[in-house]
Amino acid sequence: IHTLSLHDALPIFKAVKERTTVVVGRIKIHYESGILFITLPSGRKISYIKPRIEINKFGRKGITYEGIGESKRWSRIDTYGPKLVENIVQATACDLLAEAMVLVDKAGYKIVMHVHDEIIVEAPMEFGSLKEVCDIMAISPDWSDGLPLRADGYECEYYRKD
Repeated sequence: IHTLSLHDALPIFKAVKERTTVVVGRIKIHYESGILFITLPSGRKISYIKPRIEINKFGRKGITYEGIGESKRWSRIDTYGPKLVENIVQATACDLLAEAMVLVDKAGYKIVMHVHDEIIVEAPMEFGSLKEVCDIMAISPDWSDGLPLRADGYECEYYRKD
């Protein structure tokens, strides 16, 4: 008799337990040489060192991996589905921002810094426009085909949070 729990059916658990590859949409989850990799749509990989399925503090199966913990020391770190999804979403947003920054730079705008999901451009009043920068930032990379992107911005004399 073989019983399959909900956890065993989840892609991340399957990849760790069977040390295999699972594809979910444009995300590839695979285990290789003691590392769990999540390959993002951009092709960049997030890695989790020495993943294991263990019973967590709630008495349920969970994933742990080795990394730098809260004590700033190498330790086992608990994670869970929503946290892994957050990592995937934030990493994908970072990839989108990085690609947008390359395009904005190629268009001649001087990027002086970036904060989370925004870029700060310093430009002479007679050069370009806010609309042009927003339009450039809304260009979808090939790997994000179908993802609706939009950018908003504002102009000011000195940097401030909107």
